[in-house]
Amino acid sequence: MSDYIILDIEFNGRKFASDKPMEVIEIGAVRLDSSLQPIDEFAAFIKPIYFSKLNGFIKKKTGIPQEEIDRAPRFPAVIAAFIQWLNRSGNFTLITWGGEDLKRIVFDTRMHKLDDSFWLSVDYFDLLKGFLRAKNLTNDVSVEGALLELGIPMTGSAHRALDDARMTADVFRNVIDGLDFSHIQQFKDVYSNAKERRMVKVAVRNIYAQKKIPVWEAVVEHYLKDKISLDDPRKIAELQHYFADEVNSRHQQLQAERDNNPASS
Repeated sequence: MSDYIILDIEFNGRKFASDKPMEVIEIGAVRLDSSLQPIDEFAAFIKPIYFSKLNGFIKKKTGIPQEEIDRAPRFPAVIAAFIQWLNRSGNFTLITWGGEDLKRIVFDTRMHKLDDSFWLSVDYFDLLKGFLRAKNLTNDVSVEGALLELGIPMTGSAHRALDDARMTADVFRNVIDGLDFSHIQQFKDVYSNAKERRMVKVAVRNIYAQKKIPVWEAVVEHYLKDKISLDDPRKIAELQHYFADEVNSRHQQLQAERDNNPASS
C-alpha cells in the first residue's frame, strides 16, 4: 500500500530584477496512510543563501519570524533530513497544490550542486489540477478557495508550510474519490511559463473563432512575436508541443459537438 505525502513550501522574495534566485525557506509535509489518516508530519525552516533577510511582504504574508530563519540550517541539511523522513514510507505519492513546490525543491537542489535524481524519480500528483478537473473549473483557486468551495472550515495559518499542508490534506481527503490518478507524473523541466502557454491557448481559440485552421507559424507571427522571448529553442519546442495539444483538444471538442448536434453540421 502507498502513503500520500502532502507537501507545501514557502520561499523568500527577491529584489526587483535581481538575477539571484528565490529559495525555499520552509518545508511542511503531512504523511497520510492508505486509509487517508495522518500518521506523521515534517516541518523545518531553511536559511537561504540569498535574501536571508525576509522582506516586509514575505514576513507579512507568512508570519515567519526573522529569528527562525537566522538560526535555521541551510538547504542541504534540511533536504537530507526530509528525504530520510520521506523514505520512512516504503511507497509514497507526493501530493502538491500546483507544480511550484516541487520545482523550487529541484532548483534549490541543483543550486547547491546536490544530486537531483531522487526528486526526478518521485511520483507526484498536482492536486490543484485534479481539483479543477473534478469540479469542472477553469480558473486556478487557492487551497483556501478550495476549502471554501467544499465547505470545509479553514484551520491554522495560510502561507505557513505545515498548516498549508494540513489544509491541502483536508481538500485531498474530501475529493479523492473524484480524482483521476492517471495524471500522476514525475518532474520535468519546463521552459515556458503559464502566461506564455495561456497566450498559445488564446491564439488557438481565436483562430478557430475566425473559422481558420491554426498553423504554428501564424501563431508565432501574430500572437507571440515581440511579446515574449523566443531565443531558447527548448521553449519554442515546448510551446509548439503545447500548441499541437491545444489544437488536438479543440478538434476533439468540436467533433464531439458535431456528433451531439448532427443537424448543425
